[in-house]
Amino acid sequence: MDIETPTLSTLFDQLGLLSGQADIDDFVRSHSLPDDLKLVDAEFWNESQKALLKEKLRGDDDWAPVVDELNVLLHSE
Repeated sequence: MDIETPTLSTLFDQLGLLSGQADIDDFVRSHSLPDDLKLVDAEFWNESQKALLKEKLRGDDDWAPVVDELNVLLHSE
């Protein structure tokens, strides 16, 4: 049973990315998305990362707001 509250750091861990705050900030700075591109359609994700993001969004549980947060960050740069 997973009782840890999801965070951007744990999401980055699950995506196989470096998950320190500086790493997340660097990722966001270097991967901004245009307004008309969905997060899960970004070219920089591999297929397993896309599948994970879709799964977290579809689950509509504690992970959905974290994925939404990443979406907002990547669309705001």
